[in-house]
Amino acid sequence: MKRLVLLTGVLLCILSTSCIPHKDIVYLQNKNTATDSTQTMVEQQKPYRVQINDILSVRVKALDQETVKILNPVGEENLNADSAERAYFDGFTVDVHGNIRVPTLGEINVLGFTTEEIQNIIEKKLLDEQFKEAANIFVTVKLSGLRYTANGEVGTPGTKILFQERVNIFEALANVGEIVITGDRKDVLIIRQYPQGQQIHHLDLTDVKVMNSPYYYILPNDIIYVKPLKQKTWGTGTTGVQTLATIISALTLVTTAILLINL
Repeated sequence: MKRLVLLTGVLLCILSTSCIPHKDIVYLQNKNTATDSTQTMVEQQKPYRVQINDILSVRVKALDQETVKILNPVGEENLNADSAERAYFDGFTVDVHGNIRVPTLGEINVLGFTTEEIQNIIEKKLLDEQFKEAANIFVTVKLSGLRYTANGEVGTPGTKILFQERVNIFEALANVGEIVITGDRKDVLIIRQYPQGQQIHHLDLTDVKVMNSPYYYILPNDIIYVKPLKQKTWGTGTTGVQTLATIISALTLVTTAILLINL
């Protein structure tokens, strides 16, 4: 009887520690209050400042479009072309000196500027050197997609390009197949590029306060890494049923081995 009680206790301990708790896989929990709903003010995202290796899309329009044709990509009307591929070949890549090379305008330094500031720089340069106010020059500068990489415990690890102005961490993860059940949602790493080098930031996606984090919105060239939970390395299963099945299989194997030895 004592052995049965001891074995039952051991089984319960293994079950409680090896399966993944429900609270570890639920996003945006309100951990400080017992209310069912919560209002969180998302922090205003600061304008992104262009970095080396970014690809910029520059479009120039005027009353006489022929006069600015050289500044715009060839075959822009071909909407069937792959957007990421076109961005690479038709866009303006920021070189190691922080410059882009624009036809008829030469090199323009854009490192550390926002896209709106770059629009103003190009527009002023065109008006000063080539056109008059009457030409009604209109310049649009955008990033050629938001490129990021997701690794670790996600459905489809790899690099993605999203063609939208801003992307939060949940949208980014949804586009790589979500975090799998063995992923650590409490400590998702954001590896971000800065002029002085890379820095690692931590996000707890199970806490609703994550929406107040300055890293809630990802930036171009971010790397998202989702660590595995310790339960994955134990190999006993991620749910109570899986764990119980594993333990029963192991006990059956041991019992069979003992019976065979005693024959």
